[in-house]
Amino acid sequence: MTTHSIAGKTVLITGGAKNLGGMIACDLARQGAKTIIIHYHSPAGEADAQATLKAVRTVGSHALAIQADLTQPGSIAELFEKTVEATEGLDIAINTVGKVLKKPIADTTDEEFDAMFAVNTKVAFQFIREAGKHLNDNGKLLSIVTSLLGAYTPFYSTYAGSKAAVEHFTRAASKELGARGISVNAIGPGPMDTPFFYGQEAPEAVAYHKTAAALSSFSHTGLTDVEDIVPHVRFMVSDGWWMTGQTILVNGGYTTK
Repeated sequence: MTTHSIAGKTVLITGGAKNLGGMIACDLARQGAKTIIIHYHSPAGEADAQATLKAVRTVGSHALAIQADLTQPGSIAELFEKTVEATEGLDIAINTVGKVLKKPIADTTDEEFDAMFAVNTKVAFQFIREAGKHLNDNGKLLSIVTSLLGAYTPFYSTYAGSKAAVEHFTRAASKELGARGISVNAIGPGPMDTPFFYGQEAPEAVAYHKTAAALSSFSHTGLTDVEDIVPHVRFMVSDGWWMTGQTILVNGGYTTK
């Protein structure tokens, strides 16, 4: 019988040095993951990556950090190749990287559009492609998108638009990889209490978001806390494997589909 336990598995997490990615890495280590590969974007993130490596190793998992700018040609294929070379094969691949922009369409430049789609769409597509090539049979593939996929709102056209493509990539990949027992899903968090959120929002917008979810009053920040997302990630890459081709919005009732 195929086991879908995290124990003994090898995990690759892009953006795994801090915030959501770092917490996922530590959580999966506590679930018994054998090896966790932590990707981080630039040398500026090395200190965070090392801190997460230490935390992962403390609970008994092997860990390795790999720095790469995933927008550079060939970098994602190389990341997967290094992962497989350093381990006994890859079981779980999680992509948490993203780029956000809040701006009216009329004011958005071509350069901003290209940058958003390079990170949120092209990187996500290439990650799914390489995961499909390198994952062991019965593997798990998960992308982090956004709950704005269920929103009717201005100003986030390039952010939500570039993440929307990942929902379609997820469905297609789940069909293509299903014969190998690989589940493919996406999770769309609500606005999270991380620097990723606050850098785009004016104080009045922050105040709105902190009251917008049905369960806002039960969050210590009013926003989606990183701790709220981690258990859903854990489930989707283990016992939740039968759910595939899905985009799940995890946001306390901030948006719905």
